Formats: sequence, C-alpha cells, structure tokens
Amino acid sequence: MKFNVIVEQDEDNIWIVECPSIPGCISQGETKEEALNSIKDAIIACLEVRT
Repeated sequence: MKFNVIVEQDEDNIWIVECPSIPGCISQGETKEEALNSIKDAIIACLEVRT
C-alpha cells in the first residue's frame, strides 16, 4: 500500500511526518530520512491496531 505523507521541519530542526489518511499517525526524526523511515513503522503499527 502507498500513503501520502506531509513532511515538515519544526523550529528545532526536527522533521515531523504525518499521514493524513490515518488520523493520529505522526512520527519524527532528526533527519528527513529518519523521519520517513519512522513513519513507515508508525503506519504499520496504526493499521495493525485498527484492524
């Protein structure tokens, strides 16, 4: 499955990633790559909990 995500950098230079199609599915990382890898795990976890 593919999900669109929103990637932003906050004022402390932490990367925040949100998956809008799964409410509450948010992750972060010190680098953009780390945050994107983290959201993949978060999406899997969110889907497991909701099924």
